[in-house]
Amino acid sequence: MKKSFFKKFAYAFLTLQAMSTLHAQDTPMSKVQAKSSLNLDKSIKPGDDFNMFVNGIWFKNTEIPSDRTRWGSFDELRQNTDMDALIILKEALNNPKYNSTTDQGKAIGLYQTILDTVGRNKMGIAPLKPYLKKIDAVKTKKELQALLAEMEPVGGIGFINVNIGSDAKDSNRNVVSIGPGSVGLPDRDYYVAEDADSKEKREKYVLHVAKMLGFLGEKPAQAKIHAEQILALEIAMSKPRFDRVERRDRRKSYNPMSIADLQKLAPSMNWKSYFSTIGLKNTDSLIVSQPKYMAAFETILKENKVEEWKSYMRWVLLNKSSNFLSTSIEDANFEFYGKTLTGALKQRPSDERALQVINVTIGEALGKLYVEKKFPAEAKAKAEKMIKNIFIAFENRINKLAWMSPETKVSAIEKLNKSKIKIGYPDKWKDYSALVISKPEEGGTYFNNMKNLQKWKFEQDLIDLDLPVDKTRWGMSPQTVNAYYNPSYNEIVFPAAILQPPFYNYQADEALNYGGIGAVIGHEISHGFDDSGSRYNADGNLIDWWSATDSKQFAELTTALANQYSALEPLPGTFVDGKFTLGENIGDLGGVNAAYDGLQLYLKENGNPGLIEGYTPEQRFFISWATIWRTKSRDEAIKNQVKTDPHSPAMYRAYVPLQNVDAFYDAFNIQNKDGMYIAPDKRVKIW
Repeated sequence: MKKSFFKKFAYAFLTLQAMSTLHAQDTPMSKVQAKSSLNLDKSIKPGDDFNMFVNGIWFKNTEIPSDRTRWGSFDELRQNTDMDALIILKEALNNPKYNSTTDQGKAIGLYQTILDTVGRNKMGIAPLKPYLKKIDAVKTKKELQALLAEMEPVGGIGFINVNIGSDAKDSNRNVVSIGPGSVGLPDRDYYVAEDADSKEKREKYVLHVAKMLGFLGEKPAQAKIHAEQILALEIAMSKPRFDRVERRDRRKSYNPMSIADLQKLAPSMNWKSYFSTIGLKNTDSLIVSQPKYMAAFETILKENKVEEWKSYMRWVLLNKSSNFLSTSIEDANFEFYGKTLTGALKQRPSDERALQVINVTIGEALGKLYVEKKFPAEAKAKAEKMIKNIFIAFENRINKLAWMSPETKVSAIEKLNKSKIKIGYPDKWKDYSALVISKPEEGGTYFNNMKNLQKWKFEQDLIDLDLPVDKTRWGMSPQTVNAYYNPSYNEIVFPAAILQPPFYNYQADEALNYGGIGAVIGHEISHGFDDSGSRYNADGNLIDWWSATDSKQFAELTTALANQYSALEPLPGTFVDGKFTLGENIGDLGGVNAAYDGLQLYLKENGNPGLIEGYTPEQRFFISWATIWRTKSRDEAIKNQVKTDPHSPAMYRAYVPLQNVDAFYDAFNIQNKDGMYIAPDKRVKIW
């Protein structure tokens, strides 16, 4: 059981795979400005190919590191931030005050057990044996239910997934939800699509599963049979699931039911007993995210193919634990998920991988140390001024919309003005006092520490269920290079780590800042008004606040934007899904527009500095935007991205939104003969 609000319903600026960036808190202003033109390829007209004009030299001189599937501004910053965090963490290793009872000591202990490869290799699959024994003992549906309930507090073992998070229609109330369980491939399309890539990946997946089952002692022939059974079962579990576009519509996944209703939908499980066993004795209602899946789960139970259930659960157990066990198991896991699915050539260094685990599990424990050393108060203060300007600009844009009625504008502005802003780090740090993490010298292991983490999170969720939603909490650690919008909280969040160059330098030219972090700010604000976030009202509740006419106009505009992106073909035969990426594309377009107008407010108040390096503030703004999206990606990573990631490939984020912005045409004098040109009546204007 885990918190669902951030994983499913918050809108991040980029995916974890894409995170990254540069450095320089102390770089003098003149040097920061001088860097902005180093990669310009002036042999290319801005109006013909703006991405290559801004980033052409960088593209020519840059290779994707062998341990990465893509490389760009985000990745550069992410790597540098990781190096900072690792230095801080390693310094703390030798500080005796950070024992295992302190938050920082728990981060250190987890880090040490991850890197204790000698101990991990010595144990092999021994940590799994007690769980494998329980799986092998299952003979009936009743025993399956008992095992599912027993495993729920330590991460689950497939078939179903229980969450606790804010109620979509009453965001101050926590509620239980239930939905589909684990499958090994990252998206439904891999299971049901008939394109060549999906078929190939399914074949390679079977080989991978069979190889992994060999670690459990299965002979090759037996493992191959079981792998094929697992694929067949996961296909049956995937067909009734929402497709990637349906998953973005929270209305479809909001299906309140009583326990009695769920019992009718899937009668082979005793749901009252199940929830009581996992600690939810007083639960009489819940949200069923995908009723069709629960009906399919009932069919699976009725078929009573016990041995196939057991093969699947053994695989779920192994797959979820693969990175916690021996290095040979971890390496085999990377061969498929790293190399085959995304095209990586080798793994990242072990200390970087360990850091990522800490960041996504107990990141605030390390975050306390990070912000002390890497986040000056001046950076936060100046960012707050920028945010204020961009909010004003967004309100001005709402008031000027030709397609929206005055009544709906009032509601939109109310939502905008009620938005909460979080910058840098939490005002109230997460309490890890009840979490037990042991260092290697204390008998701690990576596997056991991760189980302790899962159990601790489960117990925290049980406590939260009886309390109002705590909206002071963060969904990312301060050392994460990203930003997000959470519709249930109606908040935008900017961790400290993204407030660095090339996105932001509080000592640098504001045109660059507005084109970088300013557009990120505008992007997150726009998520409150994209095709999904706009379904939530000012208080973060899934309540329609639109007039029918305005809703129809909005749908027409968003369809036009989706069609623009669906025409993009990053690889032969591989197209962007404009409906799937629509929310992020609206965010990019709205973000650029709002940040540009915010810059104009700044220049009006503070004066126009004029040309720098031969470029106007407006030109520098757009150059900065394209700079943050310079990215090279491996082909397999792009194939994976268009199936699984609601963000468009970075190559398009660098320039496609700009094609719809009139000010971009004015800044670079783009004419109808130029390659970037879109006729004014074809430019999409939403927010």
